Amino acid sequence: MKKIILPILLLIIVVSVGCDNLLEDYVEFITPHETEPYVRPPDDPIIITITDADEFKELLLQLIMEHEATTTINYYSYDGENVQDILNEIAINLKSEDPIGAYAVADIQINATRIVAYFEVDIEIEFKRSKEQIDSIVNVGTSRYMTTQIQQIMSQHNDEAIIRTRMGLTKESIIELITDIYYQNPRSIVMLPFVTVEMFPEEGIDRIYEIKFIYIESADMMQLFAENLALYVRRNAERAVGDTDAEILLSLVENLMASTSFDIGAASAISVHGAQNFAATAFGALVQGNAVGEGFAMAFKALCDELGFNSIVVLGGLNDLVHAWNIIYLEGDYYHIDVSMCVENGLEIAFLKTDADFEEMGYTWDRENTVRCEGELTLDDIIIPEDPENPENPDNPQDPNNPEIPDNPENNGTNDDQTNNISEENGDEG
Repeated sequence: MKKIILPILLLIIVVSVGCDNLLEDYVEFITPHETEPYVRPPDDPIIITITDADEFKELLLQLIMEHEATTTINYYSYDGENVQDILNEIAINLKSEDPIGAYAVADIQINATRIVAYFEVDIEIEFKRSKEQIDSIVNVGTSRYMTTQIQQIMSQHNDEAIIRTRMGLTKESIIELITDIYYQNPRSIVMLPFVTVEMFPEEGIDRIYEIKFIYIESADMMQLFAENLALYVRRNAERAVGDTDAEILLSLVENLMASTSFDIGAASAISVHGAQNFAATAFGALVQGNAVGEGFAMAFKALCDELGFNSIVVLGGLNDLVHAWNIIYLEGDYYHIDVSMCVENGLEIAFLKTDADFEEMGYTWDRENTVRCEGELTLDDIIIPEDPENPENPDNPQDPNNPEIPDNPENNGTNDDQTNNISEENGDEG
């Protein structure tokens, strides 16, 4: 009993005295806890975390664009599904259906390992294209931009163009576009290349087109040819003279006829338009001095372009053989000009001619898709311009149609003896 009473007495004494006296000398010391900042070791990779399948696909595309061959990520989405199968399916679809995946990737390996609340996913990508090729992909949204990009690449004589577009182009339409660009730009593109086109993927609207350009010389050599061609175009254009557009065009043709020979050997060997033969190019006509019909036509268009004349190259036939010539816009009308025919048979045969003239000579071309040539201007109108004050003047003694000589030799200030002396001094010019 005494053992119980004693503690009670002590408690009563403490309460009566008060807690203040007991804690009077108490001092509290608080030491803050300082945590050292975490520093990632150099060999400790940054782990990417994703939460669903869409993020995983976006990650794969990013890795492909950056040309990353291996990486490890943490995948946190799990609702009881087979994660390995889901990720494999995403990789397979990307490689076969997405333009970037179909173009750049040979294989994708996925390995997913369960780590309690997430999956550790190892990714290995085998590439079939280089980082430089992936970086060179050009996104194209319009036909005009497509033409501009291909023209720039062809003018530099590069061997490859990689274009992504949603325009739904076919291989045939791309090759046709390249052909049109060549014939419209003879000043800067030396030769029509052989072309191959691959599409990634094979089906669909959104695709990457890998276009290969194959020349008979290296890209560096073709570019050197292009620089020489541009120089010769400028020099020949500067030689053109005349007071009217018609006279300038005539001067261009005459200069080209004088400086370039028709290559009979090449003509017998060329059976298609755009053949990789320098005789069929502006370079062959202007720089090498030998050409066939197509080479003359390309050279003449290059000169017309340099001087600002509207000219096109017509791809057609003559007497059942492939042939090419030009149509020129002059003083409100269109005319045919075949420089090669002028070389062979004279200016009066194929300079400033109409559709009817060329049809009569055996020319054939796509008339439905070609402007009509029905102008009335002729070579005679340029060489012997009509006298506006006295167009006919039958009484003019100098008129070749009026050979009558005045009765009085004194009327023209000379006599027969003087006339004979002048002829003997000048000699026979033929």
